[in-house]
Amino acid sequence: MLDAPVRHSRRATTWAACLVLGLGLAGCSAAPVDRPTPTATATATASPTPTEVAPPALMPEGTAAENLPYFDSVITAALAADPNVAGRSYIDALVAAGFDKTTMEVTADTTTKGEPADTIQFSVNIAGECLIGQNGPSTGGYHSVVAPLLATGTCLVGATRQIDW
Repeated sequence: MLDAPVRHSRRATTWAACLVLGLGLAGCSAAPVDRPTPTATATATASPTPTEVAPPALMPEGTAAENLPYFDSVITAALAADPNVAGRSYIDALVAAGFDKTTMEVTADTTTKGEPADTIQFSVNIAGECLIGQNGPSTGGYHSVVAPLLATGTCLVGATRQIDW
């Protein structure tokens, strides 16, 4: 058992160490520094003017990706005029917009049982790539994509209807 003077000595040493450590940590905190408050200055800046965005246009020498916005705008306008557009209407709208009819494909408007098709697909071959559109209740509306030309040299898989009008 420790005698009383040793116990008091250890206790005093512990308190002294805590005091030195506390003072050392207190010295690490900086006193608040008076800093000037920033003031806002008014400067004249020109407010941006809205720029007009040109509507998409056919780019006959462009890529399929470059022509996709125009393709979409043509089909969107056709659907706005008649939400129940048939395959021929898609082709006619694209031809009227300047796309080459000889590069187009379209699927049938009806199934083999004579029922309305759940979806109609149509495409334009541009520079070896395909602009493909699809619309119908089973697809949730109109969608389009740029896709590579198939090995068959066509854009759409399966049977398509002859565009002979």
